[in-house]
Amino acid sequence: MRFTLLLFALGQILKVASITSKPFKHYIRNTDARVLIKTKDNQRARLFVFNKGKVSSMAGNHETFDVALIFKDAATGFSVLTSKKKDASFNAAAEGKLKVAGMSFFAQWFEDGTKIILS
Repeated sequence: MRFTLLLFALGQILKVASITSKPFKHYIRNTDARVLIKTKDNQRARLFVFNKGKVSSMAGNHETFDVALIFKDAATGFSVLTSKKKDASFNAAAEGKLKVAGMSFFAQWFEDGTKIILS
């Protein structure tokens, strides 16, 4: 439940930032990307869509994405996404708790974009 709420809140934060944060608006202005964050069992998932400066998000597992961050379980996803450690994603991937499917470039792009608004 916490993971689902976190993903929903992240979607709202991204939408607001796309309107109010000049650095974030500049960062996303020319990008078309679909980032899916989900659990391995597909029980919890959210798709974040970036369309040349506009942000939307949809609950549920979607087949069309540029990159998918697939967490072993919801607890791991929540822990990694809320971690203050810079290498939390890297460590989770190294331990087999996080898998990146699709274009890994967009995973890094997404992480860098969230750092702009959350730092």
